[in-house]
Amino acid sequence: MARQIRPAVVEKGQGSLYSLLADHSVVKHFDRVDISNGLDWSLDHKVMYYIDSLSYKVDALDYDLQSGKTSNRRLVYKLEQEEVIPDGMCIDTEGKLWVACYNGGRVLRIDPETGKRIQTVKMPVDKTTSCCFGGKDYSELYVTSAAEGMDEAWHQRQPDGGRIFKVTGLGVKGIPSNPYAG
Repeated sequence: MARQIRPAVVEKGQGSLYSLLADHSVVKHFDRVDISNGLDWSLDHKVMYYIDSLSYKVDALDYDLQSGKTSNRRLVYKLEQEEVIPDGMCIDTEGKLWVACYNGGRVLRIDPETGKRIQTVKMPVDKTTSCCFGGKDYSELYVTSAAEGMDEAWHQRQPDGGRIFKVTGLGVKGIPSNPYAG
């Protein structure tokens, strides 16, 4: 992540994305990162999806599972102004991405093949931070939110800020997380 100049203000383009491989070696993928956030893989593990929040987009990179190397970075989805800042992300069993929108009060379901938003789940708070599927059969979407650093007036308007929300009835399921092999 970029160097923080003051709370919530970063010096842009100062970060890099690295991965830690199973043998504990480190691979640098690219630099000029602002705030690294969402990260997940396609169901076949051949594509890595990535969010640098201040770019306001979701990218895809070809991914080599054996070497951990990435290539061919490309745009999947550019957020619209009202969707605000992309943050955490997960994938469902249909290969669709779920992206929490910080300051946007929503989670988007995006088709990475077409680059289209196919569903929006509105949340009762604006500072949604991440999402993942859970429950017995991974049919529940859990959405985290932020509250730290907000003033009293904000807390009065959004008393549920900082909580975790469970969304049911979406008609899709998630997958178990990928364990670290090292």
